[in-house]
Amino acid sequence: MKKIKVGAVSYLNTKPLLFGVERSAELMQQIELLKDYPSKIAKQLIDGDIDVGLVPVAIIPQLKEHYIVSDYCIGAEGNVASVCLFSDVEIDKVEKVLLDYQSRTSVNLFKVLLKNHWKKNIVLEDAQKDFSEDIKGTTAGVLIGDRALKQRNKSKFIYDLAGEWITMTGLPFVFAAWIANKELPADFLELFNAKNAEGINNIEAVLQNVSCDFYNLRAYFTQNISYKISEEKLKGMRLFLELLQKL
Repeated sequence: MKKIKVGAVSYLNTKPLLFGVERSAELMQQIELLKDYPSKIAKQLIDGDIDVGLVPVAIIPQLKEHYIVSDYCIGAEGNVASVCLFSDVEIDKVEKVLLDYQSRTSVNLFKVLLKNHWKKNIVLEDAQKDFSEDIKGTTAGVLIGDRALKQRNKSKFIYDLAGEWITMTGLPFVFAAWIANKELPADFLELFNAKNAEGINNIEAVLQNVSCDFYNLRAYFTQNISYKISEEKLKGMRLFLELLQKL
């Protein structure tokens, strides 16, 4: 049987989602699991190199067909902690922003907030690897994932992009969802969804299998990240894609 190619993000926030997946012999026999950073997984889904991926929702308009195939996502109903604008100065004094190359949704969310929320014109620059050292003076940076959690201990000003979105819209935000570029077998999807749920419903077991010395992972998994897809989250996602189209 041809294996289903599944792409997942290699950040801490995916540990609860992948906990049950990677421990299921039945499921692992059906899939080939690839891990990378979000924009790389996104490109693989667009190019058809994988069948389903935990991808930034900003790529949905680029897919010929798309199916949200799980009840779980990387979302936020408050501050997400790991997707932020970091700066030495307040946003009114920022002159340039370096944009994280690892994520499309986060960078596009920042652009949407810049236009509609902060209503500012700032020089934007696509950053290269290891750009956190360049966040100084009037140069700020959008950082995501584990590197953002580390940067929290360094920057004086932190603007949480999920928190700012919620302030602006009153809606939660979805950063990434399990999206397929084709229809997949119903029995596979049922098993995949059930295995996603295992870690989400057993965070204590997940915590025993992961260590982190730069952020409180219990708080991250239970307070910052909101994993269950809801109608409000989908509403927020649709509004984001609408605002993105107007950029």
